[in-house]
Amino acid sequence: MTRVAFITLGCPKNEVDSERMRALVSASAYELVDSLDDADVAVVNTCGFITAAVEEAVSVSLDLAEWRDAAPGRRLIVAGCMVSRYGSDLTEAMPEADAFLPLAEEPGVLDVIERLTGEAHRHVAGPARIDAGPSAYLQVSDGCFRSCAYCTIPTIRGPYRSRPLAELLAEAALLVARGAREIVLIGQDISSWGRDLHSSESLADVIRSVAAIPDLRWLRLMYVQPDGITDDLLATMAATSEVCHYLDVPLQHASAPILRAMNRHGSAEEFLGLIERVRIHMPDAVLRTSLIAGYPGETADDVDVLLDFIEGAGIDYVGVFPFSPEEGTAAASLPGQVPDDERLARTQRVRDTADEVGFARAEDLVGRTLEVLSEGVDEDGVGVGRWRGQAPEVDGIVTLDAAVDAGSFVTCRITEAYGYDLTGEVLP
Repeated sequence: MTRVAFITLGCPKNEVDSERMRALVSASAYELVDSLDDADVAVVNTCGFITAAVEEAVSVSLDLAEWRDAAPGRRLIVAGCMVSRYGSDLTEAMPEADAFLPLAEEPGVLDVIERLTGEAHRHVAGPARIDAGPSAYLQVSDGCFRSCAYCTIPTIRGPYRSRPLAELLAEAALLVARGAREIVLIGQDISSWGRDLHSSESLADVIRSVAAIPDLRWLRLMYVQPDGITDDLLATMAATSEVCHYLDVPLQHASAPILRAMNRHGSAEEFLGLIERVRIHMPDAVLRTSLIAGYPGETADDVDVLLDFIEGAGIDYVGVFPFSPEEGTAAASLPGQVPDDERLARTQRVRDTADEVGFARAEDLVGRTLEVLSEGVDEDGVGVGRWRGQAPEVDGIVTLDAAVDAGSFVTCRITEAYGYDLTGEVLP
């Protein structure tokens, strides 16, 4: 029996894509395994968003080629965003791979494995997802209709496509039945859900419907574009008890001229007004954003605007990235390219300022009593979890003074803060 292992690089959307392929394997004649040491076929699901991600994908793929060559009969499949971005060019550039699988062809992963191994897959009906645990991602849409000058996503993932509400509800119910107590809504731009479905339904309808699933405790929103944060959305979030008062809003910058050069809207003043509006509806709202430093044409004044905005906005978590001139994007050929060393220096300045603000906001939680979702124990046997203001994988953890079963909710008194990580005393 052919044994198959998956390695996933990149963002949570890739995690969902991998889970769908894993579900297909688990419902076939092949055996799904976790360890490469036990596998005959390795599928690496790559990211291709920026050059650094492509370099990582190539490096991991070359390492896997060494794994493949270490034992007879092993096969390597390279899948995902990098394959969709570079297409047939990879065949010559990466002869180490036995097959390439772009995003659009991932549902055919079993056919590729059969072709490489000669063993029929005999696929039978199975669940669309197999992951289970305290938290699970629900991808509400794919692709993007925007044309941000720096971004490769529309090229890689195509035009915006909303998943029908009935399909979302069926998958969400399956995830909850398999143990998820938190559902995280993801997509390139979840606030635009429904725009292509020719109906009056919006993201607010998705929230209300998913939140009504029995045994779902938390519902979290990630990747909400600023122009999609309507009063109806905020009112729905505030009125729905399952919804975490948490928003991930990719702002990218705060200087109006730089935002225009990015082919985006907004300014520091507009974004401060948006944040104020969020906190009117949800005074306890926790905010995450992503920012780009060193964009072409960015001046010292633009950087000062960005730093002042960070200090005034009180954003809890900020991901800061140096501008990456990606082949095929408009931004790659813009005048005023910032030298690499200056891009990195500006990125560090922005990151230091963001951390100063974020650490202080985390420190403000000390002494508070919070509901925490246990994620079990870490490799040292120490209990870990997250409160509503921490998204999976990106926002830090709460270290517990007692081991608690994964998926259980406990009340904790926060006793210390270490950067973005917290320490909690489990209360009776």
